[in-house]
Amino acid sequence: MYENEIEAFVEAQQSSAGLRRLEMLHKDLSGTKKLLGSVLLPIVKTFEGITLEHEMLSMSGMKIFGDVYYEPLGIVFEAEGFVPHAENITRDRFSFEKMRIRTIQTTYGFEYIPFSWDDMDKKPETCIRAVYELFGRLANREDLALNELPVYEREVLRFAIVHNGAFHVADACLWLQLGRLTSREIMKRLEAKELIAPVGGSEKRCHAFRITDKGKLLFLGPNRSRLYKI
Repeated sequence: MYENEIEAFVEAQQSSAGLRRLEMLHKDLSGTKKLLGSVLLPIVKTFEGITLEHEMLSMSGMKIFGDVYYEPLGIVFEAEGFVPHAENITRDRFSFEKMRIRTIQTTYGFEYIPFSWDDMDKKPETCIRAVYELFGRLANREDLALNELPVYEREVLRFAIVHNGAFHVADACLWLQLGRLTSREIMKRLEAKELIAPVGGSEKRCHAFRITDKGKLLFLGPNRSRLYKI
C-alpha cells in the first residue's frame, strides 16, 4: 500500500547520497522496501527520521551500512533473505557480517533488529508486534533516563517543548527564575547531552537554541512525541 511513496523516498535518498552510499542505494532494495512497507510504515506512518543504507565506520575505518536506520530511537533494521545471508554465504562474509553487527551495537550503541524475508512476507503482524514491543521498551528506558536528569534541566526541556520554537538564555532565566550565568551553565550541560542544539550565531557564540529530537523523545517518549511531529 506504500509502494509509490517508498519509490519516491528511495529516489530522494539517492539524490542526497555520497558516492559509496549511492552505490548501495542502487543495489537490489526489494528486502528494504518490504521492510518499510510491511513492518515500519504501518507503525510510524512517516519517513521522517528514516535513512536508507545508513553509513558508518568500523574500528578499522571500513565503511559499513545498515539497511534502515530509525534515528529517533537509534535502531538499525535489517531485511535478510535466506540465500544471500545464509545459504550462499562464505566464511569471510560470515565474519564480516559479525563485525558489522558488533560495530552497530558496540561502537554506535544502536539497537540491531533483523527480519527475515519469510517472516516479513508470511508473518508481518508478528514483525509489527515485535517493533511495537521494542518501542515500548525503549520508551521505558527513556523514562528512567529522564528521571536521572537534574530538575532544572528537565524544566528547560519541559518549557522548550511548550515554547515550540527557538529559545534564548533569557527565556531559560525566566522559566527557571535563575540568573543568566547559572541558566547558561544548565544550557551548556543540555547541549553536551545533545538534548538541545544551537541555532544561528557562530562556533563561539550562538543566538538561540532548539530542543533536539533526542530531547523531545527523552521527555515525551516515542508515542506522545508524534503529537509534536518530531
